[in-house]
Amino acid sequence: MSQPERFEILILGSGAGGKLLAWHLAGSGRRTAVVERRYIGGSCPNINCMPSKNEIWSAKVAHLVRHAAQFGTMTGPVAIDMAKVRQRKRDMVEREIADHVEHYKASGTELIMGTGRFLAPKTLEVRLNDGGTRVLTGDQVFLNVGTHAAIPIVPGLEAARPLTNIEALELDYLPPHLIVLGGGYVGLELAQAYRRFGSRVTVLEQGSQLMHREDPDVAEEVQRILTDEGIHVLVPAKALRVHGRSGKDVSLVVGTTTGEQTIQGSDLLVAAGRTPNTAGIGLKEAGVELDEHGYIRVNERLETSASGVWAVGECAGSPQFTHVSVDDFQIIKDNLAGRKRSTRDRLVPYCMFTDPPLARVGLSEGEASHHGVSVRVARLPTTAVLRAHTTDERQGFMKTLVGDDDRILGFTMIGPEAGEVVAAVQMAMLADLSYTKVRDAILAHPTMAEGLGSVFSNVPPRASRGSGVSAERDHRSR
Repeated sequence: MSQPERFEILILGSGAGGKLLAWHLAGSGRRTAVVERRYIGGSCPNINCMPSKNEIWSAKVAHLVRHAAQFGTMTGPVAIDMAKVRQRKRDMVEREIADHVEHYKASGTELIMGTGRFLAPKTLEVRLNDGGTRVLTGDQVFLNVGTHAAIPIVPGLEAARPLTNIEALELDYLPPHLIVLGGGYVGLELAQAYRRFGSRVTVLEQGSQLMHREDPDVAEEVQRILTDEGIHVLVPAKALRVHGRSGKDVSLVVGTTTGEQTIQGSDLLVAAGRTPNTAGIGLKEAGVELDEHGYIRVNERLETSASGVWAVGECAGSPQFTHVSVDDFQIIKDNLAGRKRSTRDRLVPYCMFTDPPLARVGLSEGEASHHGVSVRVARLPTTAVLRAHTTDERQGFMKTLVGDDDRILGFTMIGPEAGEVVAAVQMAMLADLSYTKVRDAILAHPTMAEGLGSVFSNVPPRASRGSGVSAERDHRSR
């Protein structure tokens, strides 16, 4: 082995947390290198968050144009040019990459494009994309290698060459019939987008409901919204066999409550979870332990089993959101500076960018019940918010969970601007405010956030001792 090049900071992977660490530490004068295999800036600006929301917005424009007469605008026939949809997305990605490159240069970080594998603790061999190899060592090492789409073990599935989120965002044609395997966030976002572009779409979910981590009323409302747009949802439906090839002619034999069915389509998208990118990169040689699911084992400060080695983002088992990877960066940065912070008790919001979107922060009813937490539940239909009447976006509802001490324990919204409204509730939760503070606040009219006053006005009085979640649910339904 050649003599390693020494860096004070060595980061494998350039995703959200890793790049922020690099720019921060290099900016403080420490010699820093980031090794990135392909996607400068990680998956978010290249193949996941930003590109998908870009194409989802294009699909919303198509949907609005088709329904323009409802708002008094007369149009002719609508045609979709998927090549232009793709180019708009690619142009955005190119701008994002250029911006990242400038940040690397300005910070003084050395960005090394290549595939890294550990040869020994803190020692990384990099096969450079443009040829040759380099051996690097770091005083402190940070792993930010991310995840990739999982392909379930189903006979014929891999041979069918299914789309993942990456390929689905690169199509320059409109699939006549897109079959989506998986009823989670990615699958539902892309299912609705392609339906709005004009594809026939079928969603198959093997669980008992869409979005298995959500309450049944939330899953039912999302399914109703998607079904109303013409998406066929089959739940539960377990893929048993796959025949053909995605992009040409593909069929799935699925098991349902009524027996086996065959679903025939033109294209197949697999959106059935994620797998960490931890295999084949020499983590055993680096002294880094994995958990039973292949994620890097870390403590609450994101330290791995190897001294002087941290893991950031999805590969560390953190919730799979860019904003959580950013918080991972903040936790590591603070601990390096001697300020104690941990991943315990983080209040993580999230949003599914269907139309209308779904957003949640804190506990669901199911989680509260599972943990034995007594809550009061209040709901408000979107139709009760006057802003919805001005835009004709009336689907969905708000739901909040309030504890016996009047603190807000959870909030869910399906409706326009849900991702923005949930941020207001999150701030109240972080401040440990009583729900009455939000209920009694003066909120601008007419906005969707104005509905917070109404939903918190619906919180029932404290239940009698021992009534728990079920009693509050009964109160709500009366």
